Amino acid sequence: MLGWFQALMPKEERFFELFVRHATIVVAGAEALRGLLQGGDDIEHYCRQIFEREAEADEVTRQVLTAVRRTFITPFDRTDIQDLATLMDDAIDQMNKTAKTITLFEVRSFEPQMQQMGEIILQASKLVLEAVPLLSAIGRNAGRLNALTEQIIRVEEQADQIYDQGRKALFLASRQGNAQGIGQGNGQGNAQGNAMGFIIGAELYDHLENVVDRFEDVSNEINSLVIDHL
Repeated sequence: MLGWFQALMPKEERFFELFVRHATIVVAGAEALRGLLQGGDDIEHYCRQIFEREAEADEVTRQVLTAVRRTFITPFDRTDIQDLATLMDDAIDQMNKTAKTITLFEVRSFEPQMQQMGEIILQASKLVLEAVPLLSAIGRNAGRLNALTEQIIRVEEQADQIYDQGRKALFLASRQGNAQGIGQGNGQGNAQGNAMGFIIGAELYDHLENVVDRFEDVSNEINSLVIDHL
């Protein structure tokens, strides 16, 4: 009897509006991250943009979690709503950590592979933005949602390859720099500088990979929703 009653009750549709707003903010953060990874004089500007978008995303997440507590009938399981909002927030949190690392260590130029990962992050964020409005009618949109989640998985796999290539190039450049420094008689100073550059570069690659991984988590959550509602 309770199940029939719940089925007849109107469901709160504001969640979908919040999801779209959240995903739009994440795309804006990804666009700023891509600009940041181009280097140059606008680094501080793009870092500020990412910091601002992260704060906006936190506020939307708070609104979603509050709405979950206050809504009698939700469009799908409360835990799924919370998970989807939190995972999207995790993605922009990782962008924020990347920008903080760049600010902390005063990085001014970025490897081509880092820039490629920035492009992939933006691509993944746009796929999520396309997917979340479709959740308002999962049954009707199941095919398109499955296609979008598959695309996100493919770009995540591409990012993994670029991550490995970038870290390998970073290591080779560091090793080569050390060898040249020793040959020139000032190996200790160059070795320290190259080691620090490798450590900072490796940390940036890890942050960027974490951003992409969070989009994979969002994709998996969306895929679970589709399966549950078919």
